[in-house]
Amino acid sequence: MRIAEFLSPQAIIADMQARTKNEVLRELSAALVRAHPHLQEDKLVEVLREREKLGSTGIGEGVAIPHGKLGGMTQLLATFGVSREGLDFEAIDGKPTHLFFALVAPENSAGVHLKALARISRLFKNPRFRTAILEAPTAADIHALIVQEDARP
Repeated sequence: MRIAEFLSPQAIIADMQARTKNEVLRELSAALVRAHPHLQEDKLVEVLREREKLGSTGIGEGVAIPHGKLGGMTQLLATFGVSREGLDFEAIDGKPTHLFFALVAPENSAGVHLKALARISRLFKNPRFRTAILEAPTAADIHALIVQEDARP
């Protein structure tokens, strides 16, 4: 599984405007709907909010991976956003979060969902990669960096 299979360049936000956790979830959901118009923004926001109620998906080092499962979906889909200023996402390390990788999976897809979470988490452990993403000026540049890093053995 490669990230490019479920993250399209149209679902990337190079400069998020959100300033709160709820605004982040709404902005990410809106980007996913722009790339996949058959989705319903309110349902996406609700699924991501429900998961956040269980505990923050802010994994630290400026990264959060909001995720959830949604009925009626046939494939795993993702959106990615960069908050240049960073914001409080209640991350486990207490630091501001800058990089948001949201995943929405079909209801019956535990294996695929978990593999994608693990892959994204591994990718964003690399400090050099995180810095490159923060410095990338456009959504196309960000997408290219993610695809390139994901292709490494």
